[in-house]
Amino acid sequence: MLEGYLQRKAAWEILLKVSSGMYSDLALERVLAKYKFTSLDIAFITELSFGCIRYRNFLDYWIDHTSKLNHKKQPPKLRWLFHIGLYQILKMDKIPYSASISTTVEIAKKTELNKLSGVVNAVLRNATRKLKINDLPELPMNQAERISVKESLPIWLINEMITWYGINETEKIAMAFNKKPNIDLRVNTMKTTIKECLEILKRNNIDAGPINKLKNGLALKSKPRSIRKLPGYFEGKWLIQDRSSQWVAPLLSPIKGDKILDACAAPGTKTTHLAQLIEDDAEILAIDRSGIRLKLLKENLERLDIKSVKFLKIDATKLLDIKPEYINYFDKILIDAPCSGLGTLARNPDARWKITKETIDQLITIQEKLLETIVPLLNKNGLLVYSTCTICPSENNLLIEKFLKNNNDLELVFEKQILPNNDEAGDGFYAAIISYKK
Repeated sequence: MLEGYLQRKAAWEILLKVSSGMYSDLALERVLAKYKFTSLDIAFITELSFGCIRYRNFLDYWIDHTSKLNHKKQPPKLRWLFHIGLYQILKMDKIPYSASISTTVEIAKKTELNKLSGVVNAVLRNATRKLKINDLPELPMNQAERISVKESLPIWLINEMITWYGINETEKIAMAFNKKPNIDLRVNTMKTTIKECLEILKRNNIDAGPINKLKNGLALKSKPRSIRKLPGYFEGKWLIQDRSSQWVAPLLSPIKGDKILDACAAPGTKTTHLAQLIEDDAEILAIDRSGIRLKLLKENLERLDIKSVKFLKIDATKLLDIKPEYINYFDKILIDAPCSGLGTLARNPDARWKITKETIDQLITIQEKLLETIVPLLNKNGLLVYSTCTICPSENNLLIEKFLKNNNDLELVFEKQILPNNDEAGDGFYAAIISYKK
């Protein structure tokens, strides 16, 4: 058997599952469960499959310039197999062209694509020939279309981003969406310190360092083979949390004794951060409508040994109907709203192909309802933080602006939009602090 054949076949199987609607992380998990791969194999499969998902537009563009048949007219299994071969040739410099071609052709030969193995071979060889003689497909002249192809994002999204932020910023953001995401930790200061965590990681040959302007943040500079096997995980000394997400909970300025509501809490990343900030000495209610996600929240609470959080399975918009005694009850409220996730496309490679304008419109309706139904729970001297992990203004500042116009007893205290447009930035995030007018 050709060396590396099984790894490429596993990556192809992941693409097939994602194209049928499965989320990329679940597809990866399902496929890997079928094989016995080493950690190095898994790293390769992840890079290859997730890279193909990210660069779908770019790889289709190359198919159209190296094959006689447009990508839209090709059988899906053949199209995704071309992606496996082309991504190795175009984006993975350390793999010889010959290995990329031979292993991809071998997949065709040993599957239902066996009659098309000659076509696979011809298209991939044509791509390598074009690279060798610098006969590259010309990118579109239109700037939006060029970015859409080069950085592999839907054209509707590129056009929207240009409207929001201009062409130069759009290109920076689009490039950031194709970088490997940071792995950031938030140190649980109720159990340890940053200094101790750094020492433990160093002893285990994990390179890490503090994150600028974050009190409890650490960035892993070397990628571990398994997050759960990192020292300190099961002891609850830290948890995974992107650097952008880490600045949200402190905006509530929680203090000991506060009555706090986390209205869309699961899986508990910000809930546990709130508990940590008040040293587990407050009344925190974490609610979520998903029982599965609440189970993850419970696991995080147990692992980090947090006692101050009670949780409830309920749709946040119905909380006041079920618990009328909560009117004007909470000192601090966090609404980490369901959103399009357009700030996290580097972390969620398949999301760029799932989100549509219509999806965003539906989410905005949910976000507006959350604000309207949750605000009455805030006491007159309290603070509410609304946050999202998107860069879409209609879900962020424009939504808050509209909400405040309709609720003139409230005011904006602070807002901030983080864009994933440089090496120091994490995910795209937005947050606004709202209070009653004094």
